[in-house]
Amino acid sequence: MTTSVIIPTIGRPAQLATALESLAACRPRAGEVLVVDQSEGPETEAVVRQHARHGAKHVAGEHRGIGAALNTGLRRACNEIVLITNDDCTVADDWVGVALTRLADDPRLIVTGSVLATGDAALVPSAKRDPGPRDYTGSIDDGALYGANMGADRSALLAFGGFDERIMPSAEDNDLCYRWLRSGRSLRYEPAMRVWHHDWRTPRELRSLYRRYGVGQGMFYAKHLAERDPTMLRFLLRDLRGCVPATARALVTGTRPPAWCEGTLLGTPVGLGRGLRQFARSSS
Repeated sequence: MTTSVIIPTIGRPAQLATALESLAACRPRAGEVLVVDQSEGPETEAVVRQHARHGAKHVAGEHRGIGAALNTGLRRACNEIVLITNDDCTVADDWVGVALTRLADDPRLIVTGSVLATGDAALVPSAKRDPGPRDYTGSIDDGALYGANMGADRSALLAFGGFDERIMPSAEDNDLCYRWLRSGRSLRYEPAMRVWHHDWRTPRELRSLYRRYGVGQGMFYAKHLAERDPTMLRFLLRDLRGCVPATARALVTGTRPPAWCEGTLLGTPVGLGRGLRQFARSSS
């Protein structure tokens, strides 16, 4: 059994080169690595050419957005088992092998794994360090799936509708997670399936990233609120319960709220407003 790896990227050739080097060191190695490029310059394609002997292939992005890049990769993949990571991540040398073993047991499964911080952990978003495996099947959750570290059956994902390209600039993985679990499908977390998310942003860039995360999360909520799904209200309340105490502590101490909290409080309303306008039109 072999696999295709999909990496969406936009203008980060140095990080991409490191990611591709880690994939080349995997044993077994993936059958192909599709780099779906949404940048405009030649730098990304040059990096991919340098790794072509290890199965790297350059794919021009058809539309903007992570969801669009991933769907393009799914359509172009030659193998039924696909793994997904990000251009600013590196993978363990057994990453492909662990994923293939888990997916061989159940090809209808989505498997996700550890996302570990490397460098200054305070500047690394979206980490997941839970030490034990967990089966999320049967639960209702939007945060169980980490798009930087996942594997699934290509045909199953495409038949399910793939990633929703309307949800931007992020949270397309949260939407897929929620829809997948709500439909009764299987999703499992396997800590031995490891990637490392690298520290390369400045504190200011990290705050901007969390703001974009908030906008994407708001778009996700708006999509399902437009479908009259009350679960989104529970998710919104969960977010507020997490952010309000941290914001209150910051106000008392005269400091700035944490980046993740600021991103939720400032970005989510923007995404909600944008999404409600968009998805209301779609449902009318």
